[in-house]
Amino acid sequence: MPHKIPEISEDFPARILTIAGSDSGGGAGIQADIKTITMLGGHALTAITSLTAQNTQGVTRIDVIAPEMVIAQINAVMTDIGVSAIKIGMVGNGEVAIALADYLEKFPDIPVVLDPVMVATSGSTLADDKTIAAYDRLMFRADLITPNIPELEILTHQNIQSDQQLIEAGRQLAHQYDSPILAKGGHGEGAILVDRLILPDGQEYAWQDSRILTKNTHGTGCSLSSAIATSLGQGLSLKEAVTRARHYIRKALEKAPSLGKGHGPIGHTLGISAFDRWFLENN
Repeated sequence: MPHKIPEISEDFPARILTIAGSDSGGGAGIQADIKTITMLGGHALTAITSLTAQNTQGVTRIDVIAPEMVIAQINAVMTDIGVSAIKIGMVGNGEVAIALADYLEKFPDIPVVLDPVMVATSGSTLADDKTIAAYDRLMFRADLITPNIPELEILTHQNIQSDQQLIEAGRQLAHQYDSPILAKGGHGEGAILVDRLILPDGQEYAWQDSRILTKNTHGTGCSLSSAIATSLGQGLSLKEAVTRARHYIRKALEKAPSLGKGHGPIGHTLGISAFDRWFLENN
């Protein structure tokens, strides 16, 4: 029987820590995570790994935060506020990735969703070879890894041209890291897209939907992983968390506001804020 999605509680919401880069355009990274976590009823905690100068057309500069500062941010909230679940996005460099792996080993019971951010929606590269190699330890720690097709190709050294190849690549990663893999099909061809959740024990689940025709997809992967982390922190099962997160992202894609000249952000607030809903219902 499905779990009931917890009601938003001002006194004790799920505390979701997002460890990611900052997007000055507000569509991806920490900014997207905060919006997503808030919309789904969680309390967002943050550890910024890098500062980026970017907009809907691309990334023009990346400044990585020192590993010591990244860990200090995490430790500050972990030791005071507490953390229900963790989402990891852009880590910045290999040194930060290793520092994160070392720290998170101390907290094996906190669910970790790892979005292996390597390429921005605009096509800009966000991870070098050393950083990709350092993902190894983080992926062993993750309770879910959420690669899209380009990331699957990088991680498995394969050229994925079909759904069957996507499945095989997902199975390879699930077996290699003993972690569930959400192999996302959004970069695939055709009018129908399939996301596949592949578990190390051989269980597999698939979600199939029609493609939403929009160029405003910036931050989709960031938002999906933080939505899953929020639901896990609220007590949903992994399958339920993925189902809920996908529904949220599809609605946000439909409500994308068409900002900027390139790949604009999705509609995180779904066209109306929580306050506006309250105001309209009570006045």
